[in-house]
Amino acid sequence: MREPRALTCEEALTFLAAYLDGELREGGDGVSAGELEQHLARCRSCFSRVEFEKRMKQRLGTLGRSDVRPEFAERVRGLLDRYGSSTD
Repeated sequence: MREPRALTCEEALTFLAAYLDGELREGGDGVSAGELEQHLARCRSCFSRVEFEKRMKQRLGTLGRSDVRPEFAERVRGLLDRYGSSTD
């Protein structure tokens, strides 16, 4: 296991979304959740940003979903099919 390293604020913010989504894993490429948590424990600015992002994510999760017109849904599906198959 590698030694945790001190992160800069720029590095910490780069991995913020993955951290909040629970996708930052120990031993992966880039940075570990533990390294980011160490940074958050000592950096008030980044800690505040994480708290804001957590609250926003929770708030967005409480919003209802609205139905979309069938034409729009079909158009999106068509675009996904077209561009999704072009990477194969």
